[in-house]
Formats: sequence, structure tokens, C-alpha cells
Amino acid sequence: MANASTRATGTQDLLSGSISRTLLLFALPTLGSNILQSLNGSVNAIWVGRFLGEDAIAATANANMIMFLMFAAVFGFGMAATILVGQSFGRRDIDGARRAMGSAIGMFLLLSIVIAILGWTFSPQILRLLATPGEAFALAEDYLRIIFVSMPSSFVMVLLMMGLRGSGDSMTPLWFMGLSVVLDIVLNPVLILGLGPAPAMGIAGSAAATAIAGYVSVIALIAYMYARDLPLRLRGHELGYLKPDPALLRPILLKGFPMGLQMIVISTASLAMVGLVNREGLIAAAAYGVTQQLWTYVQMPAMAIGAAVSAMAAQNIGAGRWDRVGKITASGLWYNVLMTGALALLLTLVDRPALALFLGSDSPAIPVAAHIHLLGGWSFVFFGATLVLFGTMRANGAVIAPLVILFVVMYPVRLGFIYLAYPAIGADALWLSFTLGSIVSAGLAILAYRSGGWRKTQMMAPPDPEECREAINAESEPAGRLTPTG
Repeated sequence: MANASTRATGTQDLLSGSISRTLLLFALPTLGSNILQSLNGSVNAIWVGRFLGEDAIAATANANMIMFLMFAAVFGFGMAATILVGQSFGRRDIDGARRAMGSAIGMFLLLSIVIAILGWTFSPQILRLLATPGEAFALAEDYLRIIFVSMPSSFVMVLLMMGLRGSGDSMTPLWFMGLSVVLDIVLNPVLILGLGPAPAMGIAGSAAATAIAGYVSVIALIAYMYARDLPLRLRGHELGYLKPDPALLRPILLKGFPMGLQMIVISTASLAMVGLVNREGLIAAAAYGVTQQLWTYVQMPAMAIGAAVSAMAAQNIGAGRWDRVGKITASGLWYNVLMTGALALLLTLVDRPALALFLGSDSPAIPVAAHIHLLGGWSFVFFGATLVLFGTMRANGAVIAPLVILFVVMYPVRLGFIYLAYPAIGADALWLSFTLGSIVSAGLAILAYRSGGWRKTQMMAPPDPEECREAINAESEPAGRLTPTG
């Protein structure tokens, strides 16, 4: 049972007790973070759509897709580091967790600075590759360049939140995601319209608000980690861990690269989709952009549950508790069906009023967006099942099967279906490809999980079972309990 100081920081014991209850309690703050993040994007889209119109909505949709690609480039390394953190916590090796996090932060800072510089320089060329509509091109360029400036803060913030969840703390990320969202929402209209002493920056003001909120929030989070002496903070000689350790970089790079490729596969397929949608015209591009706002909410439960399953599985694998891993996965699958299914149904019933928040009820993009959601929104139940199964497999360092599955789904299945079906059903082929891809990915993920090959891989040297049992049993003794001070 966690002690009082552990509960005060939001850290949960993921190695004992009721699996379904622990998973739900751990997932809910992550779901809250996802809700806040999606609310942030939705409110900002409302500001942009109402104040600046369809051209600006299409511009932000194109720019945000590029940013997703940028995050994908480093996501895998962050996930690999998080798995190392989770497995280290499962073995009660706090110093090992700090070493992994320090190496990842050092690498992320360098990568984010390089990406920010390259992104600022080549924004026009990137937008041309996307076939960004001419009406939205200048707006997208202004928006994208400032968003690239926010990359260092965004990357470090994401890494710290992932690491905290790997350590069993899903509450701290929630509080600081809330801070970022409040700042971003408040600053958006101020900088878009030039309220008070602020300059009127238009769409660039929306990007500037995001950048300011990001830097303020990550600085506040780091200060909080030191003030509360959280387990992943670095002090004294531990600051040297920020220099990447080759011994830790090896598993981070070897496992992180395929996981990053998974995100890049998704991103490049999504970019190809944006290009295909853009060729349908400005109304279709705007409709697709606001549909993405709805879909961020539909997929939130699945993403939160998948992240919780991965963190719980990593800690239990690190502790040698394989008897709990299958039960964690099963609980995650049931929660996904219940929560994602309910939300998909709700948003289908109220899709038009929800879509009207972004563009107004008289926008010609509203019926197109409602049609897109009707064809593709419910497929996120299958998408969520894939996330849960992949989350468990990745927790043990199994990364090749998910990569192959995603490649097959995103290219031969989805884009192949569009190519074959478009002559017969037109733009509906674009929207139905989401449903087909989600069903196929879930089926292939089930086959990969049931094959059991992922159990034979390893993220790091397997722990000694007796040491794991002793570490877990020692938690009942005050001297052996895991505390925020490590």
C-alpha cells in the first residue's frame, strides 16, 4: 500500500491490488489530460474559425498535421525511455529510472532545437508538398513557423509527462496540462484580435499563444518536480545524466527507432490523406479539419487506456509479475469498448451542433463534416483495441510487429482501398478507409498478441525473480517503501 507521501504526489502502486480498479484510477487522470489537450485544440479552432474563417481553419489543419509528423520523429525514443523508466520502477531501481530520463531529455533537447530551426526555414516547401490550398497557404506558413519555435518546450513537456506516468504518477501531468490549456485558451483571442496592449497578430497570434503557454508550463512543471522532490528530478551529480549515456542510448535508439517509425508511418499516411482531401476543395478540407476535432474526443479514452495499460504492464514486467500482464490487457480491452463506444455514439447523436461550434451552423462544411463522422467515427472502437494490445507488447520492447501491422494498414489497406474505390464512390472512399483500416489493424494486433512472440523480447536485462519478489514484499516495511524522494 502506498504511503502518504506517495499518494500526495499522485504516484500509484501498479504492482498489487485490483487490476481493473487500479487501471481505471490510473487512466482517468490521463484521460483528463487528453480531454484538456483536445479542449485546447477545439477552443483554439473555434477562435480561429469564428474570427478568421474557413481559410484559417484549413491552414491550421494542414500545419497541425505537420506538427504531428514532427512529434512522430521523436515519439518512439520518448516511449522507449518511458518503458525503461517503468521497468526500473517495477524493480525499484530509482537511479536507473533517473538515468534513462536524463539521457532522453538530453537527446530530446538537441533534436527539438534542430527540428525547430529546419522547420522555420523550410515551412513553405513543406506546405507545398501537402498541396495546401492557395487561399490558406500564407496563413498556414505564418502559423507553422511560430509553432516550430515552440518545439523545444513541447518535446520536453511530452517527455516529462510520459516519464511521470511511467513512474506511476498520472496526476502531475494532469495539473500542468491544465495550466498549459488555460494559458493557451486565454491568450488566443488576446493575440489574434490584439486585445488590450497586445498586437493584433491574426493566425500568428494563435500560434504565439500556444508557444507562450508551452514554455511557461514546462518551466513550471520542472520547478514543481524540484519543489516536491519527485522521483525523476535530477540533483547534484545526477545532472550529469543529462549527457546521454551510450549504454542507455542503445536500447532507447534500437527500440525507439521502430516505435518512431510507427508514428511516422501513421503521419505520412495522414499527410497523404490531407493531400487527397485538399484536392476535393476548400469546403472538404475545412470539413475534414473540424471532423478531426470531433475525432480527437472519440479517441481520447482509447489513448488514455492504452497509455495506462503500457505503464502498468511495463512495471509488472520489470517486477517479474507476468501473472498480472494478461489481466491488465483484458481489462484495458473492456474499458476501451465501454468508454470509446459510448463516446462515439454520443458524438454521432450531437454531431451537427458540435461541428457548428467551429464554423457556425450556416457553414457549407457542416453537412460534409457530419457525413465524414458518420462513416468513420465509430471505427475508433477497433482503433482503441489496437492501442491496448500494442501498449502491452511495447511494454516488453516488442516493436517490430506493431510497425509491420501499421505499415500494412496505412498503405496497402487504406491507401489501396482509396485508389480502388474512389472511381466508384468518390470522396466516400477517403472516409471509409478509416473504418476499414481500424478493423484490419485490430484483427492483426489480436493475431500478433495471441502468438506470444512479444513475450520473448526484452527492453533490458531480465530482472532476477527473487530480487523482484523481495523488492515488492519490502514495500510493506517503512524502510523499503517507494517514496517521492527515491
